[in-house]
Amino acid sequence: MFHLAAIPLEVLLALFIAQRFFESVKSQEKRRQLMYIKSYLYRADLCDLFVANFFALETPMITMTQLKHSTLDELRNLRGNAETLRYKSPEAMELVVDEYVKAQHVWHDLMERAITYDFEDVFQDMIETIHFVHDVKLFRDKNQGKLIGSEASENELMLAKAEVTLGNGIRSFLDYALELKEKQPQMYLNMISDYEIAWRTNKGRYSAYH
Repeated sequence: MFHLAAIPLEVLLALFIAQRFFESVKSQEKRRQLMYIKSYLYRADLCDLFVANFFALETPMITMTQLKHSTLDELRNLRGNAETLRYKSPEAMELVVDEYVKAQHVWHDLMERAITYDFEDVFQDMIETIHFVHDVKLFRDKNQGKLIGSEASENELMLAKAEVTLGNGIRSFLDYALELKEKQPQMYLNMISDYEIAWRTNKGRYSAYH
């Protein structure tokens, strides 16, 4: 305490500001790294999931070609419209839920990375998603052959969980799309081009459930 008292206040203040600055720079670098990690996961392990999710939407209707050619302002408008979503059918939702279950290893991987990089928001999102996948497995074990969305009167809680999780997935994708469009436009174009191909390739498969 004696040594600290001997240090002029303006020096202590400068040290404090410098420390906060370097912490901020370090956090920004981690966020930048996370952006590249997401680019790989979104283009590889999660491509079918997000394409199925967008294809299952009734309102707002959003296509990959639309996203590919949207300006930054148009993307912001799409993100704003995604606060309220409606799906085409229980079968369409079930197809997306299947993809969430298949991607269980991705949610665990992102949770571990969130712990490593100290991203509380990502950690909380992954915990909720992992809980949802667990609930889906329990529901299916106890209700063989029943769709989550087709028994709304009996399974309102499960249906509500599905709508929240799938809707959050749409919104998180659009948030990431905005980040890429603004900071890495070429990376954004590459990712959406891959999604556009996946959309066309799987169109017949998804259409059969709507």
